[in-house]
Amino acid sequence: MAEKEVQAGITVKKDADFSEWYTQIVQKCELADLRYNIKGFVCYLPWAVRSIKKMYSKYEKALEKTGHEPLIMPSLIPESNFKLEASHVKGFAPEVFWVTEAGNGVKFEERLALRPTSETALYKMYSLWVQSYKDLPFKRYQSCQVWRYEGKMTRPFFRGREFHWIEAHDVFSTEEDAKAQVKEDMRITYDMLEGEFAIPIIFFQRPEWDKFAGAIHTYAADALMKSGKVIQLPSTHLLGQNFSKPFGVKFKDKDGEDKYGYITCYGPAISRIYGAMIAILGDDKGLILPFDLAPVQIVVMPIIFEKSKNEVMNKCEKIKELLEQKYDTKIDARDDVSAGFKFNEWEMKGVPIRIEVGPKDIEKKQVMIFRRDLGKKIAVLEKDIEKTIDNIAEEFTENLKKEQLGRFNDLIVDAKTKKDVEKAIASQKIARCPFCSIDMDGEKCASMVEKEIQAFVRGIKADGNEKPRNNDKCVICGGKAKEIVYIAKSY
Repeated sequence: MAEKEVQAGITVKKDADFSEWYTQIVQKCELADLRYNIKGFVCYLPWAVRSIKKMYSKYEKALEKTGHEPLIMPSLIPESNFKLEASHVKGFAPEVFWVTEAGNGVKFEERLALRPTSETALYKMYSLWVQSYKDLPFKRYQSCQVWRYEGKMTRPFFRGREFHWIEAHDVFSTEEDAKAQVKEDMRITYDMLEGEFAIPIIFFQRPEWDKFAGAIHTYAADALMKSGKVIQLPSTHLLGQNFSKPFGVKFKDKDGEDKYGYITCYGPAISRIYGAMIAILGDDKGLILPFDLAPVQIVVMPIIFEKSKNEVMNKCEKIKELLEQKYDTKIDARDDVSAGFKFNEWEMKGVPIRIEVGPKDIEKKQVMIFRRDLGKKIAVLEKDIEKTIDNIAEEFTENLKKEQLGRFNDLIVDAKTKKDVEKAIASQKIARCPFCSIDMDGEKCASMVEKEIQAFVRGIKADGNEKPRNNDKCVICGGKAKEIVYIAKSY
């Protein structure tokens, strides 16, 4: 048996050791290489990049459909820009990579920040681009990288010092319009994450002590990993006039009066969403990917015996020609590994459909089709191949969504006491419970959750539909509960 075959396959159960399972997925599916010699900076490999590019394309189309126009902004931001909004610079300063010199020791008069986020770069320009009420709403986005000096343990895709995202920054004439944009951002998030990527999420209004630096309110989507930890995915922020005033983002209204705009910003981190997707959808055999996002959607597998080799290969080529107009299709004709090894490798890498063609199949005018979502193989007549593949393509991601959304609801448990919360967290679940407040008054109780339960108050559901009963008490301090919050461990 070839050495490559001996080393292949995921060797741990996802439920038994999620961390090692995820590490093996990244390495054995060739998603990323961690050996780049700067801590927290990772090389993304082709199998991951192909999916990530498809994710970007879907997201960009969704944003442009809602009136956003694309930009490409500089990666360097002058330090003076940061200082214009006090809470923003305080929030981001510890994470900034600073550029201070160039060439042969030429020192800059002003430090330049390697973009950790783009508010302070964009709004300096928005003050020039937005002049009249006729310019509003002003909706722009960019697909880019950002850099933050992350002090916690890094993990590919989930947490690093360089990550890949989209950020949208919008200006409106009224606060009501800005709030409507926040709701639109949340709808786009649900459409993308649950609708396209099969990732179940809950959108929370973050507590005051955990909001974006400079925001009035922050709303963020959390997904629950198999490890029992949540990971923050896209977030949207109501900035109000907190940035428009210091940066001079104002417009003349219909009466010729100068008014400051109301700003929102939205940041879906595509690389982090990709990490959540492979972690949530994958199983003990490897990756499972939504059909549209798979780098290869169909692999055609010739079952070759020397006597019938040409006939089998010709049939595989015809099948590929039939399908490749619609789908990313590949033939695996390698002869240095066994058919069983190839089956397991493509299953591990998450290819949605495998078509097997052998001499007996040709005799019967059929093929064998294996589905990664169901783990089942069926015989299909040659004349029905295209129709069958079209049906699978339509069903595949829907099957993943049904499975994951149902599982997610089972991972949320109601808690009435601190002990209930502790039990839920120990069982790798999210606790939903009464809490005193997500205003700053509740920060003391949140600190106790973090210190004594090693978990975090994630916030209240953004739809505002959950309210405590009159006699509900905060699970930490026992005071009157003003909110129903969710508590979980977090990446």
